[in-house]
Order: sequence, then structure tokens, then C-alpha cells
Amino acid sequence: MNLAPLDALWVYLSASPLLHLLLTLVAFLLATAINRLARGASLAHPVLVSIALIIGFLWLTDTDYPTYFEGAQFIHFLLGPATVALAVPLFDHLDRVKQMLCPRLTACCVGIVTAVTTTLGLSLSLGAHTQVALSLAPKSVTSPIAMGIAEKLGGIPSRTAGLVLLTGTLGCVVGPVVMRLAGARDDTVKGFTMGLSAQGIGTAFCFSSVSTLAGAFAGMSMGLTGLLTAFIVPPIVRLFGF
Repeated sequence: MNLAPLDALWVYLSASPLLHLLLTLVAFLLATAINRLARGASLAHPVLVSIALIIGFLWLTDTDYPTYFEGAQFIHFLLGPATVALAVPLFDHLDRVKQMLCPRLTACCVGIVTAVTTTLGLSLSLGAHTQVALSLAPKSVTSPIAMGIAEKLGGIPSRTAGLVLLTGTLGCVVGPVVMRLAGARDDTVKGFTMGLSAQGIGTAFCFSSVSTLAGAFAGMSMGLTGLLTAFIVPPIVRLFGF
């Protein structure tokens, strides 16, 4: 069988940024279908599954990340507008946001301090390298902010990005169980908790599996956590002697 035409086609496609744009879209559609078949199981979250599919494709085709990103950057550009769009459901529930702002800010600060101190404490007690511990410190905020904080602290941004993804996934798995055990029924509480502990993945989970109200408060929590963490983490890191 003559494979020359197929080889020529692959050379043409691999040189086009549109191939990797199409790959990203198809991977996410397949991941969404798999998630539906798994009845919305958190471990089969579309983000996780699509990442696994894309990594597998890049590994099989021996494609480096910069080449892939030439096509994926068109979707990456939409991340900014999508994040800003989280303000729309917040505006729809502005009265409730104003009523709960002070207690939510307090809860956010307590959550950040707890997350960072326990992470650093466990890391040190288990003998983790300093750079690893500093990469772990900002794991509970959304990836762009977490990577920036890790870089300034002296951690490894790429490792932090993976830890953020893992934290978000575990938050979606464990969070609903904890809230059921705690008897939490208010969607604002559910949303705020998921946004605080599971950032972007938790926010998406609230919009898709809880309610728009929960998603709005998850988005607010994610934003507040990212903003406050940038100010709270450095002093805590210094207290630990880094």
C-alpha cells in the first residue's frame, strides 16, 4: 500500500495552525461526551479528559508545545473575555453580593490562610524541596495568578499549573460530599466554597451542575481569592522562613 499521499497530507496539515485549533475543539467535544457517559463524574471532567487526549495526540505525533500553541492560541485568547464574562451573573445578583460581601471577604481570607499554612506545613514536614513547597503555596487560585505568584516566590510555574488543575479536580470530587455532610443547602454557600477551593474548575462545575446563582458566587470567590492571595501568601512564606 502506498502511504506517500497520506504522508504528504500529514506534512501539509501539521504545518497549519488550524490543525491544532481543530484538535483542541474535537478533544473538548469528545471529553464532554465522555463526561456525559460517566454521568458527570468529576474524575471525568471535560478539562481533564481533553488535556489527556491532547497530550496523547502530541506525544504520538511528536509535536512540540510551541507548534501546538500556534493553533491553540486562538482559543487561549478567549480566556480573558470568558473570565470577564463571569461578572454578568454577579451583576444579576448584585443585591445579594452586597449583603454578603463582608462575611464572604472574611471567609475568603480565612480560607486562603488555612490553605497556604497547611500546604507549606505539610510540605516541610514531609521533607519537600524548598522550590516544590513554594510551587505548592498558591495552588488554590486560578492558574494565571498562581503561576505568577509561584514565579515571584521562586517556585516552578509549570508545576504550579499542574497542581492547580489537580486541586480543582479534587475539589470537585470532595467538595459536594463535604457540603452534603455539612448540610449546606444554600447555593451561594456552595458556589462560594467551590470557587474558593476549586477555582476555575469548581466555578464551571457550579454553573453546569448546581445553578447560575452558585456559579456567580463561585466566580466572585475565585476572583477575590486570586486578588487576596497575591497579598497574603508572601508574608506567610516569610513566616515559614523561605
